[in-house]
Amino acid sequence: MRAIWKGAVSFGLVSIAVRLYSATEEKDIRFHQVHRDDGGRIKYKRVCSIDGEEVSYDDIAKGYDLGGGEMVILTDDDFADLPLTTSRAIEVLEFVPAEQVDPILYNKAYYLEPDKTAAKPYALLRDALTNTERVAIVKVALRQREQLATLRVREDVLVLNTMLWPDEIRAAKFDILDEDVSARPAELAMAGSLIESMAADFDPATYTDNYREALQEVIEAKVAGREVVQPEETEEAPAAAVDLMAALRASVERAKAARGESAPPAAAKKAAAKKATAAKRDDSDDSDDSDTEGAATPIKRAAAKKTTTAAKKATPAKKAAPAKARKSA
Repeated sequence: MRAIWKGAVSFGLVSIAVRLYSATEEKDIRFHQVHRDDGGRIKYKRVCSIDGEEVSYDDIAKGYDLGGGEMVILTDDDFADLPLTTSRAIEVLEFVPAEQVDPILYNKAYYLEPDKTAAKPYALLRDALTNTERVAIVKVALRQREQLATLRVREDVLVLNTMLWPDEIRAAKFDILDEDVSARPAELAMAGSLIESMAADFDPATYTDNYREALQEVIEAKVAGREVVQPEETEEAPAAAVDLMAALRASVERAKAARGESAPPAAAKKAAAKKATAAKRDDSDDSDDSDTEGAATPIKRAAAKKTTTAAKKATPAKKAAPAKARKSA
C-alpha cells in the first residue's frame, strides 16, 4: 500500500506521527470505451466552450457558477489562503460512545500507521479507546477539504472514518408513512418467527459478488475462445403478497427448509391439531367425573337449579286437585 497522507494525531498535548492508507478498494470490473469496429480507444479533449480551443491542465482553473451565465473563477492561490488548520494534523475534538454515531454518516475508511518513534503513544491511544469503548471525533483536511471523522480500533489498528456533515444527509420524508399504518399482533409474531428462523452471526466472507464472478467468467471465456457458460438463474423475487400472513408462513417454512429443518406438511399439521383438540376434550370429561364429591360445576349447578324450580311449580298443581274434587261433590 502507498501512503496518501502524512501528518500527526493531536491527542491533548501528545502528538502521534502517522501515515494514512486507504483501507478499502473497489473490485468492480472496469471497461474502456472503444470503437466497436476496430477496438480503438475513445479519447476526450478538454475544449473551451467559447473559443473552441483545446485547453491544457496548466490553464484550467475552478469556476463557481452563479447562474445567469456568471462565473466566479478561483485559482490555486485562492485556495492556498484558506485557513485549513488541520492540513497536516488530525485534531481530536472529543470522545463519544461508538453507538451514538449514526452509520449513515460514515463515508470512507483509512488505516493509520505510526512512525517508528510514535509506536508507544499510538498504542496508548489505541488501548485507551478499546478500554473506554469510545471513538474519537476528529477533524482532518484531505484533498483540500476539511472533513469530520472518527478514530476507532479495528484489529489493533487505528482506523479513520471520514464522515459526511449533517447538512449533507437528506431527510427521509414519505407521505405514505404519515398515514396510520400498523401491523397486527399476529403479523408481528409471525414476522418475529421469520427473523428468528433466519438469524445468524454476521460473517462477510460468506457473501460473494455473483454478478462480478459471472462477468469475469464471460471475459475469460472470450479470451480463451470457448463457449460462454450461462450462470445459474437466481430465484426471482415474489410479487407483492395479497395475504401477508400466508406470505409470512411460507417464508418461515422456506427459511427452515433452507437450513435443513423439516417443516411439517399441511396434512400433518391438521392431524396434529385434531389430536390436540380431542385430548383437551378427554381431559375435560375426566375432570367432570372426578368432581362428584366436590362442589358442583357451574353447568351442574344450573341444571340442579332448573330441576328444583320445575319441582316447585309442579307441587301447587297437585295440592289444588283435591280441593276441586270436594267442590264438585
